[in-house]
Amino acid sequence: MPIPLVNSIAAWFLKKRFHQIELFLKYPNEVQQELLLNLIDTAKDTKIGKQYDFSSIKNYKTFAERLPISTYEDYQDVIERARVGEQNIFWPSPIKWFAKSSGTTSAKSKFIPVSIESLEECHYAASKDLLCMYLNNNENSQLFTGKSLRLGGSKELYKENGTVFGDLSAILIDNMPLWAEFSSTPSNRVSLMSDWETKMQAIVDETIQENVTSLAGVPSWMLVLLNNVLETTGKQDILEVWPNLEVYFHGGVSFTPYTNQYKKLFPDLNFRYYEIYNASEGFFAIQDRNNSNELLLMLDYGIFYEFIPMDTYNTPEQRIIPLSEVELRKNYAVVITTNAGLWRYRIGDTVKFTSLSPYRIKVSGRTKHHINVFGEELIIENAEEALKKVCKRTHSEIVEYTAAPIFMQGKEKGAHEWIIEFKKEPEDINYFRELLDNALKALNSDYEAKRYNNITLNKPTIHIARQQLFYDWLKKHDKLGGQHKIPRLSNSREYIDELLGLNVI
Repeated sequence: MPIPLVNSIAAWFLKKRFHQIELFLKYPNEVQQELLLNLIDTAKDTKIGKQYDFSSIKNYKTFAERLPISTYEDYQDVIERARVGEQNIFWPSPIKWFAKSSGTTSAKSKFIPVSIESLEECHYAASKDLLCMYLNNNENSQLFTGKSLRLGGSKELYKENGTVFGDLSAILIDNMPLWAEFSSTPSNRVSLMSDWETKMQAIVDETIQENVTSLAGVPSWMLVLLNNVLETTGKQDILEVWPNLEVYFHGGVSFTPYTNQYKKLFPDLNFRYYEIYNASEGFFAIQDRNNSNELLLMLDYGIFYEFIPMDTYNTPEQRIIPLSEVELRKNYAVVITTNAGLWRYRIGDTVKFTSLSPYRIKVSGRTKHHINVFGEELIIENAEEALKKVCKRTHSEIVEYTAAPIFMQGKEKGAHEWIIEFKKEPEDINYFRELLDNALKALNSDYEAKRYNNITLNKPTIHIARQQLFYDWLKKHDKLGGQHKIPRLSNSREYIDELLGLNVI
């Protein structure tokens, strides 16, 4: 299809879709309330709908009073029933697909239901919106002159009892419309290979022959792929391999620790980065402006949002509030109700609102991925920002890291223990440690208070990890692939002790 015609079709779709986006930008709370009532009405004859008498729920207040907040553990039994073919339990349309996720806090697999509605009205709709927003902001884009290199999960799909499970990316690829497959690389055959290491070289071999104009995938794994591309081709930077490459769509983990490494791979200052926020449970937010670090919360994907202020999280005073009551710069745990039958479900992520009109957010971390053993409330957002500053000062580069508490013993104070794998090590690790400690104090007043005169916390301990330590750890746990992430912060020593044990040359 000629490029001008493709751009004309895209422009037409863009204008049509922007009218709908403007509706939720102008009336966000009304759109959310109407969406909630539609979800309740759609599911009123399901087992859960009858259990909580959805037919009599006419407003948010009744909904919030009647339905409890839930976690995956609360859903596990009914999901297992759905996986063996029982229908109409928590959603009326047949649930055929389940996105398998090991998560980052547990080795136990989760099977997140994916309905036809969530596939079409959420995940695929978001992919189109992402392109729409990008094209709207970059009128001279040549995105459609080439292909998008997508780096998804490493697992194939498995059929069992008439249902299908696998990585969300595999489910999306398997159901992808034909036009999308033609505009993407690598081929579905390579994308769905199960062995990550074999697949990585296959992706390199196939994609270096293509005219790639965009990238999509998790920053940590995309970095592995791009370095393999340079190694195979002998080129100095990625734009020598794909001169028409113009944008990288990324999500899954914070981009902050990888910023400097990507700048080296893409020396062109006009190269663009667009962040997305999605998960197996749904697609939540999209960067809607060039050079922004904020994400527009998408309010019409069949997801109703609620939030738990983290200062009351898991306490007797815990509060759950709708979108209309959120405040700027406060840390919230995200609760969703979806068109795949998840009702008041805690996804485990935390966000902060950077704007209330429209509702824009930053992902601040995980409810379980923080260190708060000594009242220091250290969240991933603090760690990422501190490391970014310290790396800049010390001209160092980080591949991966994790941190955990050193618990108090006898009269000995507590501390934080870090293990960091560097691509480029700092000249003086003690100076690096000093800077990191000071940066965390500047970013987090609770940490600063606990560090004051070593009152509760001693200085952090830092170990330099051997090369590929984290890769080997993921491989050992069969977690190689685009959807698996290193647990950055933990309240326990489960991860760090095992990593320290593996950290031998």
